Amino acid sequence: MAVMTSSRPPLNRALAEFGTTIFAEMSALAVRTGAINLGQGFPDTDGPEEVREAAVRALRDGRGNQYPPGPGVPELRQAVAEHQSRFHGLGFDPDTEVLVTAGATEAIAAAMLGLLEPGDEVIAFEPFYDSYAACIAMAGARRVPLTLRAPSFRPDLDALRAAVTPRTRLLLLNSPHNPTGMVLTREELAAVAELAVERDLIVVTDEVYEHLTYEAEHVPLASFPGMRDRTVTISSAGKTFSFTGWKVGWVTASPALVSAVRAAKQYLTYVSAGPFQYAVAEALRLPDTYYRDFREDLRRKRDLLSDGLEQAGFRVFRPQGTYFVTTDIRPLDEKDGLAFCRALPERCGVVAVPNVIFYDDAEEGRSLVRFAFCKREDVLRESVERLRRL
Repeated sequence: MAVMTSSRPPLNRALAEFGTTIFAEMSALAVRTGAINLGQGFPDTDGPEEVREAAVRALRDGRGNQYPPGPGVPELRQAVAEHQSRFHGLGFDPDTEVLVTAGATEAIAAAMLGLLEPGDEVIAFEPFYDSYAACIAMAGARRVPLTLRAPSFRPDLDALRAAVTPRTRLLLLNSPHNPTGMVLTREELAAVAELAVERDLIVVTDEVYEHLTYEAEHVPLASFPGMRDRTVTISSAGKTFSFTGWKVGWVTASPALVSAVRAAKQYLTYVSAGPFQYAVAEALRLPDTYYRDFREDLRRKRDLLSDGLEQAGFRVFRPQGTYFVTTDIRPLDEKDGLAFCRALPERCGVVAVPNVIFYDDAEEGRSLVRFAFCKREDVLRESVERLRRL
């Protein structure tokens, strides 16, 4: 029997450039070599015991074991609305302005697919989280990078304004910013809001690190004049509560924007994480002391790793937010971050991620390397000792 063949490529050309994610490659390298994984951003301890027990209770009580409602369970949508009001003074209707997703990554994908048409332009801060480029490509749109440059990684607002064309449909912002740790100031956000209103742009904001800011203040763009009805705000439970495997995220926006995102989301996972949604609803209502203590714990770990990296010879760009620190390897007489990261596990038993994979402008990110500090202090101390061998 003849085997059917086709002249068409097996992979959509828009996605062919992406291949396997760098996180999969580096995590596999960590497993193969037994190295400490400071590459992928997941904690090495679970979050609050009461939140984990809430998930167990939901499983045992049969809540969420079957398909939950498409927009998310009412309890979680109400808790998300309460969270936005409690921390940011933003009011959202849990029935029409909140959508639960399979983590923030699905929320970004659904937003790009639901809000963009082929040929639209999307301006995004470079370096950008790798799924941004893939999601823009899947929507048939064109990404327009706005490069954040060391040492401050602040956006050039004049360059942002100049990047807007008649084809620009959407701004995709991430603050606190992964991988640089930059947090947009009120003045920068006000300038973005003014531009969005003036040019009639939609803005999608990835705010998953909203509770992890140190010498900076996180302010949602949706709180600025004119932005309530043109901003899609995305966040998730994984980073805030240290249960990244649960993949519970959410969107808050006007009814029209939520409907557009949901139209795409329903054909991605449809629904997910049923019992975990009930647990996250309880997590969002934890007292202020939880959020404060969590932030202070990560601040100590940031300083521990940053100090150690400096002592090991790296140039360190201490982050204002997130749980990643970006470094420059040129003081170590190294230039190629990708080659450096691929060799690092064998050289000293530590895994990091090369920032170059987050850039369209490869030269700008070639010597930059990212480390995650969302690990136990003893693991970070051991990592620092190993890195000093360099």
